[in-house]
Amino acid sequence: MSAFEIRGGKPLKGTITPQGAKNEALQVLCAALLTAEPITYTNVPDILDVNTLIELLGDMGVAISRPSPNTITLQADKVNPDFFIDKSFKKKSGKLRGAVMIAGPMLARYGRAHIPQPGGDKIGRRRMDTHILGFERLGAKFEYDTEDSLFILDGAAMHGSAILLEEPSVTGTANIVMAAVLTPGTTTIYNAACEPYVQQLCKMLNKMGANITGIGSNYLSIVGVASLSGCEHRLLADMIEVGSFIGLAATTNSEITIKDADVEHLGIIPEMFQRLGIQLEIQGNDIHVPAQEHYRIHKFIDGSILTIYDHPWPGFTPDLLSIVLVTATQAKGTVLIHQKMFESRLFFVDKLIEMGAQIVLCDPHRAVVIGLDKQVMLRGITMVSPDIRAGVALLIAALSAQGKSTIQNIDQIDRGYERIDERLNALGADIRRV
Repeated sequence: MSAFEIRGGKPLKGTITPQGAKNEALQVLCAALLTAEPITYTNVPDILDVNTLIELLGDMGVAISRPSPNTITLQADKVNPDFFIDKSFKKKSGKLRGAVMIAGPMLARYGRAHIPQPGGDKIGRRRMDTHILGFERLGAKFEYDTEDSLFILDGAAMHGSAILLEEPSVTGTANIVMAAVLTPGTTTIYNAACEPYVQQLCKMLNKMGANITGIGSNYLSIVGVASLSGCEHRLLADMIEVGSFIGLAATTNSEITIKDADVEHLGIIPEMFQRLGIQLEIQGNDIHVPAQEHYRIHKFIDGSILTIYDHPWPGFTPDLLSIVLVTATQAKGTVLIHQKMFESRLFFVDKLIEMGAQIVLCDPHRAVVIGLDKQVMLRGITMVSPDIRAGVALLIAALSAQGKSTIQNIDQIDRGYERIDERLNALGADIRRV
């Protein structure tokens, strides 16, 4: 198993371009199953999770070509719907949370689908209810195969319907939208997720000939059409990478320019890092983070301790709370981090405490961070990456620490970040893959 050896304590300097958005890729690539015509995607991240999904689509019979780096063309004109009963499907799809979004397109186009138990990060429970209940409202029927841990879906009698989601699930919204675009009648989805990646999926589907209105809101209306065509689609910059680089610059006292950050789609992410006292300069579509010796955590207007918590878009994304937490360890001041969505995502803080960070883990959802103001440097240790986002948070901590750190299980980091070691080494980091 690969590991990173990091020698920290070095300021970085230079320009870095974020990869294409991982979470968008997992949605829009599945949408290729909705048409027999080719779809060309650009700015596709070359990362483990995305490549696993592409391999899975290829196993199903989708033709794949890569005309240039980070560009891929998919054509689903010879899909084998019976691939779902193959054991290799369960083995590969069970490793990847995004595989659940194959179900919506398959129901819409072929009238049947299977959903494996979700794989991916071990960060807490990730329910399938939103997906299954949405498909049921469209008229699909399902059985659960306990032996193979598969949901077996029959969509032969699907029809448009009014759907009120219990939770604004991003993957659930995307899956239901893709199921509805070829389903006869009008489907409305209330309490829909409205993240930029869902907006990107809907805009791409409309380019293909779908009829979706309400994009960007929590109320979507989809009028089913008979067929869809191919198109070209560019993925947004990954907002989680953008936030990670902002946090990295602050903790390591580095001067970094983040190029082509798709600033207009970042929502309140820049503002949240500014609340930690980090200076940002928006320069067109770029973000410049100047080197800062110190940064002070803001307080609320009444003087109380700042709380940063995750919330459905346009609130703060849960994927960046791990980055905010490690960034706060070197700030001046105190902040409460409240991770509402996943009950296991803060357990990596024990490694930060071992490195010398001042953190009180109140419960599985809340941690109080007392910033060290860079007066006491973190120290290098050996640790294990538990999930994608915590892995990069630990990498940021290691780059700001004195001495050598080792991060094991970096396959978790590779799942979500493209050649992160090479790209950071180009800025002056000392990261070795061993």
